[in-house]
Amino acid sequence: MTCQGAEKETQVGHQGLLPFFDQPEPPLARPLQRPLRDLAAHNILIGASSWKYEGWLGQIYTPERYFVRGRFSRRKFEAECLAEYAETFPIVCGDFSFYQFPTPEFWARLFASAPPSLMFAFKAPEMVTVKRWPRHARYGEAGGHANEFFLHSGVLQAEFLDRLARYERQIAVLIFEFGAMPHTSVQEFVADLEPFLDALPARFRYAVEVRNREFFDPLYFDALRARNVAHVFNAWSRVPELPEQIARPEAFTADFAVSRALLRAGRAYEAAVEKFQPYSRIQDPNPGARRSLKALIERAQRNKQPAFLFVNNRLEGNAPGTIQAVLSGGEEA
Repeated sequence: MTCQGAEKETQVGHQGLLPFFDQPEPPLARPLQRPLRDLAAHNILIGASSWKYEGWLGQIYTPERYFVRGRFSRRKFEAECLAEYAETFPIVCGDFSFYQFPTPEFWARLFASAPPSLMFAFKAPEMVTVKRWPRHARYGEAGGHANEFFLHSGVLQAEFLDRLARYERQIAVLIFEFGAMPHTSVQEFVADLEPFLDALPARFRYAVEVRNREFFDPLYFDALRARNVAHVFNAWSRVPELPEQIARPEAFTADFAVSRALLRAGRAYEAAVEKFQPYSRIQDPNPGARRSLKALIERAQRNKQPAFLFVNNRLEGNAPGTIQAVLSGGEEA
């Protein structure tokens, strides 16, 4: 689902157009609420990557809350479901901000749509994290060309950080995601990254996610540690798997931890979308990722340090189900 609301309304019933209403998964909200609340009391916050998923209706979301004149309203659901999300989860990751600089009006509406207790993580816009624009239709004529705003701290400050300043108490961490950078050495990347990190205001926590396997290097980890910036333990198609990452002590670069469990190694994002939509059930359990998330929770408990852990539907097919499995200690579906 995108961050923009859709207009369509759908009839719900035994012969409705949303088949997952007919035989919904057992409710997940109630068994998740207590353990998530207990962990949150110790600054260990676990949530999902985004929240507008109709596949969670009957699990996390109550369909009847989004009825208008007897019909399920997608517009109402997308506008209001974050408040119900917050009844179960203490934190959410806003991936949408990667694709644009949201306006002040957008931020005001977003923060007004959920209780003040809900914490957020946001991805910084790609405008400052893409070194060279990919050759993709989405980038038009810019595809293949260098990005003049790559690691431009002034643009980030004016268009992103300043707009978020008034909401800083609800922001757990800001994440800089760097996609794969062909023909870039870790030395070059770190040389660019260090002055950018040095220019960031101290009011927020920051984390860095890289997708070049060769960047998982002491030089990179040392640069983050010197600035108390977290390395994002990310499950992605072409990086070391989570168990390998968390086995490296030097990868813990800050006094807090961040993880984003996104994809199974070797699986393309588009393939995961096609396989798992509408994200209503677990289809491909990933025991290694589950064990790793559990290990991060246990480490945070031992060290009495904050941890912000996010699970994506594209990891196994249903993020709430994955989170429930991690909390219950289950390694299989």
